This record gives sequence, C-alpha cells and structure tokens, in this order.
Amino acid sequence: MNLAHPRRPLAPALSVVVPACNEAGNLPGLLDEIDAALRDVASYEVICVDDASDDDTVSVLAACAAASPQLRVLRHRSRSGQSAALRNGVKAARADWIATLDGDGQNDPADLPRLLLAREGAGADVRLFAGWRVKREDSASKRWASRIANGIRARLLGDATPDTGCGIKLFERDAFLDLPAFDHMHRFLPALMQRAGWRTLSVPVNHRPRLHGQSKYDNLGRALVGISDLRGVLWLLRRRTCAVAEERIARDVEVLP
Repeated sequence: MNLAHPRRPLAPALSVVVPACNEAGNLPGLLDEIDAALRDVASYEVICVDDASDDDTVSVLAACAAASPQLRVLRHRSRSGQSAALRNGVKAARADWIATLDGDGQNDPADLPRLLLAREGAGADVRLFAGWRVKREDSASKRWASRIANGIRARLLGDATPDTGCGIKLFERDAFLDLPAFDHMHRFLPALMQRAGWRTLSVPVNHRPRLHGQSKYDNLGRALVGISDLRGVLWLLRRRTCAVAEERIARDVEVLP
C-alpha cells in the first residue's frame, strides 16, 4: 500500500525578512517596492516580523497579506528588539538565502537585485553581502555619531566593513543561524560571519529619508548600548573556534521507497 505524502510548497529562491515596530505608514509602500524589485528577478517570499507594535501595524499587515500571497506575518507577543525579530524571521524563512531590510523604508528595495548580482560574482566562501550607505539621508548628528561608532568598531574588530549598521543585507540562512545569538547582534554581522570563517563583502547601496514615524534609537542610547555590545563581541572574537571536519569514510546509503 502506497501512502501519499503531503506536498510541501516549493521553497522560494529568496526570503526577504523585514523587522518592523510601529511602521504602519511605511510598510505598504515598502512591500510594493519589494515586489517591483523582485517579481522578474527571482521567486521570493517576504516575512514581516512585527515587534509588538502599538500602532496600526497589525491591521496594515493583515490587509497587505490578504492582497499578497508572498507575504507572511509574524508577531512578537512582547517587545523583543530588532535582533530577535531578525532571527525569528530567518528561522521561519524557507529559502537558503536571506535578504533583510529595515521596516522604516530608508533601505531601497531596488538594491536587492544588486546584492544578488554581487553574490553571483563572488566566491563560495562569501556568505554575507552587506549594504554600504555611501550617502546617508539622516540628520547631521546621526551621521557623525555613526561615523565615529563605525570607526571605533572597525579599528577594534578589524572587520573591514565601512557600514555595519546598514539594514539591507544578503546572507546564507544556515551561516546566520550558526552565529551566536544575543541582543543587538545584527549590528555586528560582518565580524561574526568572519569569526565563523566566512568572507564578507560590502556593496554600495542607496539610502532614503524616513517618510513616516520616528526612529527607535537616539545617539546617546545607541552609544551606551554599543560600548557594552562591543566588549562582548571582542570577547567572542578572542575565543574564536573554526574547525572544519571532512568525512573520510563514505558509505552508500540505501534509500527506501
């Protein structure tokens, strides 16, 4: 007697993960732009992770999901932060490669094909393609704060990444899930990927001003948290282990019908 196996939907070529918190005004336009950028490039899904928003994000995403079969929506029961939203989105993703964008609309979805093209021309050991906002569309104080923070981080971590805080990235799902998980880890992805033995590549991307809502970070708060995070990442780098195991004895395995 042959039992029919339930069919699983084919995995898309790309999963786009969008962490969002109180971004009701930005998400509909952003999701439309993602579709315009990818519909003729690759099969894709979008996973929007709502970090317990208290505006209209829930209803906005419900309406978007009803009109878009590519959209999946996750929601945190309590406010958990961007790194947790990113990780939960990646865990739920079905594709082998993940693209990320911030939910505030400042990352340009038109850059997604550029990241995919960079992957095609890179070696197999490059597992992270990080966006590099060459021209920032933020306030002068925020630009200076980021420039100082990036300079300190780059000198201490040696990750050769000019803009580790850019939200638009492309990386391999398994490589990401193998990284140590902690709050704010999304700010240190290049260094963590390199710690795991992978190469990373920075790709120039567009950056846009925020149209709706407010930033979730202030310069002082980001700096104070960043100092603690940087010490933790330095601790991890000093205790790096990167052992590669190769199977020496391979046996044929019979596959049962």
